[in-house]
This record gives sequence, C-alpha cells and structure tokens, in this order.
Amino acid sequence: MMTKLRQQARRRVRQRLNKETAVIWQRKKSPSSVWSPPLVNINEVYLSCLDNSKRTQIYYGGSSSGKSVFLAQRCVIDVLLNERNYLICRAVARTIRKSVFVEIRKVIDGWELNGRFTVNKSEMIITCDNGYQILFTGLDDVEKLKSITPEKDAITDVWIEEATESGEDDIRQLLRRQRGGNPHTAKRLTLSFNPILKSHWIYQAYFEPAGWTDDQAHYESESLFISKTTYKDNRFLAQDEIDILENEPDKYWFNVYTLGNWGVLGDVIFKNWSIDDLSHKQAHWVNRRNGLDFGFSDDPAALVATHYDRKRKTIYIYAERYEYELTNSQLALVIEPVIKDDPVFCDSAEPKSIKELKGEGIRALAAAKGRDSVWHGIQWLKGQTIIVDSSCVKTISEFQQYQWKKDKHGSSMKVPIDKNNHIMDALRYAYERDMKGSKGARKIKYA
Repeated sequence: MMTKLRQQARRRVRQRLNKETAVIWQRKKSPSSVWSPPLVNINEVYLSCLDNSKRTQIYYGGSSSGKSVFLAQRCVIDVLLNERNYLICRAVARTIRKSVFVEIRKVIDGWELNGRFTVNKSEMIITCDNGYQILFTGLDDVEKLKSITPEKDAITDVWIEEATESGEDDIRQLLRRQRGGNPHTAKRLTLSFNPILKSHWIYQAYFEPAGWTDDQAHYESESLFISKTTYKDNRFLAQDEIDILENEPDKYWFNVYTLGNWGVLGDVIFKNWSIDDLSHKQAHWVNRRNGLDFGFSDDPAALVATHYDRKRKTIYIYAERYEYELTNSQLALVIEPVIKDDPVFCDSAEPKSIKELKGEGIRALAAAKGRDSVWHGIQWLKGQTIIVDSSCVKTISEFQQYQWKKDKHGSSMKVPIDKNNHIMDALRYAYERDMKGSKGARKIKYA
C-alpha cells in the first residue's frame, strides 16, 4: 500500500513540475537557446536552490539524499545557460574520475546534451559550445591547482565534493582561483558532504556560529546558505535502498548516514594520534612499514605506508591508497609508486591475491593472524604515538570513527565495530612483526 501511495505522489509531483518548467525557466533562456532544463528530473527540495547566489553554500545530510546529483544538474544548467565556469574538487585527484566527473557526464548524457559539450577525459575538462567550462582537480595536485584557469572569463563556482576530506587552508587556496571575471556574476563556494563529527573544522567554522541544531534543515544569512537533506527528500530512491538506511543497526551510522546529523563519538578506540604535515620529512625515512587490506566493491583495497621510529615508539603515516573495484594487476600499479621495492604485509585470508601481487613484482607478504590478533594489535598500537600526514584523509576519517562494539547494556566489548577499519587493519598488518611476541621484525630487508 505504501509503495502505491509513494508512486502516486511521485506522479503528481512530476505532473506539476512539467507545468511549472516553462514558467520558471522562460526568463533563463538565452535568445540563441531553445533548451529548458527538465525540472521533473530534479528533486523538489532543491528547486529553490537553482538560483541561489549566496557566497558560501553547504549541502549536507544523510546518505542517498540526492545532493550530489542535484549539484551536478545545477552545474550543467549554469554552464549552459548562465555563463558560469566551474572548478570541481575533491581532496585526492584520482578519486574524482570515478565520482563527480562521472556524475556530470551522466547528467549531460541523460539530458541529451552530448552535442553541446565536449569531454576531455584525460584532462578531465568539459567544455560547452558557448565556451564556458567545467574543470576538475584534486586538492593534492598543487601545481595544477595553481595554474588552472578556464578558457573564457574566470572561475565563478568552486564545488568541493566530500568536503569533510578537505582542510581550512584548502578553502583559502581555492578562493584565490575565483579572482577576476564579470563583476556582476556572483562568485560561489559550494561544499557537499555527509557529516562526520562535531569536532570537524567545518562544523566549528560554519555550523557552530550559526547555532545549528539537529532538527534544522535550513539556515540562511547574508553570505551563508546551509541545506540539510536525507533519503526522504530523494523521490528517485528505490525501496531496497530505503530499507537499508532505515534498518541500519549501528547507532552512530544511523544518526549520521540515515538521519544526516553531525556525529558525536565518546568511545573511539584510538586517541594517541595527531595530524601534521610530514611532506618535508619523508626523504629521510628508511625504517618503513607498509600494510594492505584487500577489498573490491563494497569494501576498498586500503594501503597504508609508514615510517617507524622504534626508539621514540612513534609511527608516521605518510601515504595511503583507498581504491574500489581494482583487479590485483591494477592494484599493483597503484601501490608500486608508493612502496617501490619495500615489502607490504597483506591480509593472509587472501593467498591468491598475495600470489598475484607477487607476480606483478610486488613484495607481498602474508601477515600472520592468530587468536585475538585484532585485540592484541590494537593494544600494541595504542602504546605508540601515531602522527598522520594531513593528506591521508581516509586514515584520519577512520581514526575519528573507529570504535568498540557495545553490548545490550551499553558497555564496550573487546571487539571493534566492523566499519571504518580498512586502514586500521592494514596498519596492524604493517606492524605485525614489530608487536610484542612476534618474530622476525628486523629480518625483513627494506629497499
């Protein structure tokens, strides 16, 4: 019955939006264009945001709320009709190609606009036939970020996808890219993300000063706009996806990814870590330790590269890789530039993958697993000082969210929740031979 009612409601919305399209967008059409955006394909909650000109705009909330799809749709409309150039970023360049770059192309294809846009896949530049462009880069590609500029006018819009992976300094650097251009065209900075923790700088910089509360869905000031949406705002979501979100058993994940609220974690496992810029130190490190946790579709293959100062009991995490849907031969190409000829300790549960990596020239070794190895590994790591390079955004995210399971009385158990643990597992593998009771820590030859 609920499914039938939902379908009827969706039909009514589509019918109304089709009638409104011509009225709302008639003034947006340029004399040379006969194309109007198909508003029926845009979730109703976002329609009022199409013309939003606030300097800073934040679109956040629960998983599957449709916010990234909407921002991709708005981007295509703006470039085609509104004389705007977009710079779209994520923290790490290689993650853009399989995420927002694909999303923009899907909108162009779905709206049958391929004849209006030229896509340069190698450079990740999309150019409209009117000369305006969509540019993509990673915040880790410093040189490209410094030189990136559109062919026509200036960058009007900066959109940071998964903005919780970025830092405050990233924002300052990006705002410098918006100089010049038409003074009558409003410049905009857009951040989109799923919330993580209230300790995050984005919450402290934007939400706390605004007096934000979990029951809010909207905030607006002279220069700031905040929109919170959840799966309930996405009328295109399939029922099986809705069921997964509504039946999430973990309290933290339900609060953050289903309800879209900022999280608060009291019982995180690791508190002995900090963030620093390690880029100037890496050339002098020789006591390296590497770990790899295998994954493919639902879970990523996660590599962590570290240096160990045994005397000071300090682990320096200076590089990571977090990749989905890679064959082992593809994975070898990704991790080889990081570890070079050094060994990497891998999950022993996948001997076939280890063998295939060896066949690709990777010095892959199986990490020994035993009874209570997870517990003992965690305790050993808690006895170290851990410093994470600021570029290792996935490692930072896992440290922030890695927590113990709780029993029915709310007491912590000696078992971590099986989420946010891919880098954590890889880190244990990397130091398995250094842990108390392990043998051979000094027998491995490093390049």
